[in-house]
Amino acid sequence: MTQHEHNVLQTDSLHTKVLIIGGGPAGYTAAIYAARANLKPLQALGLQPGGQLMITTDVENYPGYSEVIQGPFLMDEMRKQAENVGTEMFEDTIIDVDFSARPFKVTTEDGKTIMAETVIIATGAKARWLGLESETKFRGFGVSACATCDGFFFRGKNVAIVGGGNSAVEEALYLTNHAEHVTLIHRRDHLRAEKIAQDRLFANKKITVQWNAAVKEVCGTENPYSVTYLVLEDTETHIESTLAVDGLFVAIGHDPASALFNGKLELDSEGYIVTEPNSTVTSVPGVFAAGDVQDKVFRQAVTAAGQGCMAALEAERFLSHQ
Repeated sequence: MTQHEHNVLQTDSLHTKVLIIGGGPAGYTAAIYAARANLKPLQALGLQPGGQLMITTDVENYPGYSEVIQGPFLMDEMRKQAENVGTEMFEDTIIDVDFSARPFKVTTEDGKTIMAETVIIATGAKARWLGLESETKFRGFGVSACATCDGFFFRGKNVAIVGGGNSAVEEALYLTNHAEHVTLIHRRDHLRAEKIAQDRLFANKKITVQWNAAVKEVCGTENPYSVTYLVLEDTETHIESTLAVDGLFVAIGHDPASALFNGKLELDSEGYIVTEPNSTVTSVPGVFAAGDVQDKVFRQAVTAAGQGCMAALEAERFLSHQ
């Protein structure tokens, strides 16, 4: 616990101009901008400060670093930067929000009450995984949930991708820029993706579709870890087969961490917080949402950071007009 945290948690009732919920690239960047605007932000980091980047090993696409860096290192640097410019942080979970009147009333798991003039939500999302023990073992070593993040590491190799929606098809097409061959594995005999995306997929000679198939196990070597093949099961006949690949991408969707805001803010059919175009403004004036909790298109650390900046600037503007 930092000195900042200790001071913040002394009292059971707090008042802040800006409360930031979440501690990934969006949350930390919002904190940096809000603190530098002298808004003295309070940031609830939750149980997993750093978000999805804490389980990301090599980061090669975040601007400003000429060498490969580790996800946890990047998040630690952002956290220190936010603290150094004056953000007060605490590692507690928000369990209830009342957005019916300003200042907004927020309750933490420890039973503390925070009254906030504005709230920036940066709670992120989590990739859905297949739930296999072997998948967890090779995660970050050949198993990934982000083709745009990790496709580069599979130049000239054979990879597989699991899924049947738009993102699976788009990521399969993206992977053909790097991989020698891509096998799309789908548990049914038809895709859910839009027809135009399917047409592009079927026309690409570097892609094969394996219908009615499910990944049963990810197999490979252990020292160092690397994927060599998959065990597949036919979803109709239950006959098993193997597929030689160097990597597996899982594209079966993401779950935004928005359950806390259900019924309090407008969410879309998938649970993402709805924001105004080119903005982080939500359905409640004074509440802003940044990063993967509202962005299902790009889902990158750098775009989340950009949205965190936008949210802080919009919160500052909102406060100055009050």
